Amino acid sequence: MSIEPFEIPSIPSERLALLKERLRNAEYPNELEKDVGWTYGAPRWAVEPLVKAWLNDYDWEKFRSEMNRWHHYKVTIQDLCVHFIHEPSNNPEAIPLLLINGWPSNFYEYHKVIEPLRDGVDRGQAFHVVIPSLPGFGFSEAPKRPGHGVARNAKFLHELMIKLRYTEYVVHGSDWGGSIAKIIAMKYPNECKAFHTVFPLCDPPPLSSVFSNPLTISKYLAYKVFGADAVYGRGKTKIRVSFVDVIFDRDGGYRCIQGTRPYTLAYGLNDSPVGLLAWILEKFHNWAAHPAGKESTEGLPDTITVDEFLTHVTLYWLTKSMPGSTRLYYENWNSTELHDVNSGRVDIPSAVAYFPGENVRLPREWIEANMNIQQFQDYEVGGHFPALESTEVLIDDIQRFGKLLKTNKYIT
Repeated sequence: MSIEPFEIPSIPSERLALLKERLRNAEYPNELEKDVGWTYGAPRWAVEPLVKAWLNDYDWEKFRSEMNRWHHYKVTIQDLCVHFIHEPSNNPEAIPLLLINGWPSNFYEYHKVIEPLRDGVDRGQAFHVVIPSLPGFGFSEAPKRPGHGVARNAKFLHELMIKLRYTEYVVHGSDWGGSIAKIIAMKYPNECKAFHTVFPLCDPPPLSSVFSNPLTISKYLAYKVFGADAVYGRGKTKIRVSFVDVIFDRDGGYRCIQGTRPYTLAYGLNDSPVGLLAWILEKFHNWAAHPAGKESTEGLPDTITVDEFLTHVTLYWLTKSMPGSTRLYYENWNSTELHDVNSGRVDIPSAVAYFPGENVRLPREWIEANMNIQQFQDYEVGGHFPALESTEVLIDDIQRFGKLLKTNKYIT
């Protein structure tokens, strides 16, 4: 199938009427008499105002018009019809850039970086911007067979870049997009010339590397005895013991259910817009960075607007994509793919932009032992959604990496 233009659609009248009815007649769960903040999950005082804003104030047509400023397409790859944005730059020195999101976001996570990166804002490096909807996300068809995890997604997106006739490109990823991007960097170094991420994942350096990395291994062994804060600095790392480590990571419950019974969960999230909103809100709240003292008293930080959040939620509701997107957890947990991506080494030039609110933060020396780090920046503010929360900082970081690649002739 050839690449075909696509336009973000209006919400069909019958589906819009259903949405309004469900929001208007929402039945909220009972809660404890005393406010316990977010310790039990998303509280009603945070959910209800967003439900009312979705019902009374949110204008899908306004944001549909914004999204349709960009060039959208659909193409069939590996028997799946997928949606993507392709914004070529007019700059002859532009670098092809593949931007990959994770869950619970979608292509709209990058809405504020598309044009600045395409146009080379502030005389910075320009890029030919490609943003796919992963299979099962947004307007892309959901996988039809088991096994469509990060590795198959990597192959899928590499094929997309080749279909676009990009024989050299750079890949950036956040969340699951970081793992997918890392696999692309490892498997396709002839075409993927560089790797940029805000979510670097890797295993600790193997003990067999003690002679080449004696200090790193010594600190790792000390960490196993004394803990991360004592060895790497208080609050400097967030090291997850396992994929479903709910004892030390109380935010990990969603990974358990999405990684084991995504079908069962999907009935509620696919049928109830209020349930869908609450499920996504908890992640946006927990993973975004909040000003000191405000995390327990606000739903969204000022860096993410209500309209931005509701656009994400509306995209999930309109496309019925929560079931397909959550299955990504099952596919990755029930295979060796996560182990393979974490243990594998990236040899092409790599860059890390670390934000303090990220929900996993590994010691820098682990990352440097695992990747060919050419640029590493530890920022003072920001969370898990830097394209939304720290837009200008992320744009500058990607542009500086692009300039470095050009200067050192890593990419033509």
